[in-house]
Amino acid sequence: MSAAQNALAGQTALVTGGARRVGAEIVRHLHAAGASVAIHCHRSQTEAQALAAELNALRSGSAAVFSADLLQTEALSPMVAAVVARFGGLHVLVNNASSFYPTPLGQLTPAQWTDLCGTNLVAPLFLAQAAAAELRRARGLIVNITDIHGLRPLPGYLVYSTAKAALIHLTRGLARELAPEVRVNAVAPGPVLWPEAGLDEAQRQEIISRTLLERVGSPADVARAVRFFATDAPFVTGQMLAVDGGRSQRW
Repeated sequence: MSAAQNALAGQTALVTGGARRVGAEIVRHLHAAGASVAIHCHRSQTEAQALAAELNALRSGSAAVFSADLLQTEALSPMVAAVVARFGGLHVLVNNASSFYPTPLGQLTPAQWTDLCGTNLVAPLFLAQAAAAELRRARGLIVNITDIHGLRPLPGYLVYSTAKAALIHLTRGLARELAPEVRVNAVAPGPVLWPEAGLDEAQRQEIISRTLLERVGSPADVARAVRFFATDAPFVTGQMLAVDGGRSQRW
């Protein structure tokens, strides 16, 4: 086994929203680096169980599924406790789960505010709080998956952009609160995966044209950044890495 494949051996990573899309790719990359993986899901049980089976076929007993509604903050401490009971500890927390949909000003509702801020900000905060003792014990890491639109708002997505901006600030605040034992960083993806709601070809080309590399990225680009923080950045905390092909440099 190479050093890269063994870098996280003996460690456990919990990835929220880990059953599908970018979350599943993060799970695969951390597992490939040797970690045991706790795959959080809410509604995507079928996909989560399939991913766990795939990874357990590669390394027996190295993956398990944990289901919770992250908007129910009282469920977060029991989920952390279940992960620790299953794997013996917790070393890496990746706050990846997210809600994303438009909230045009004049049409947004309190329920949308609660949902978007809940998944993108409140859950990462209270999950970090629930995991803090275990992460301190392990001298571990939190990685928050934010968005380049937390830096500059996406028109029509006011609440989502605001929640992601707050998550960037939360990353820096948690880095101070949890130092020196726990590192806290963020990855801000740009166009790496089109929204499930879909964009027409003209909208896609407009986004690509504003990206310095003139192409979209992939979930693996985000996953590699998370793995970098977990394996190769022991002296980095309170930082945000934009993985956006230069989109944030051309608005």
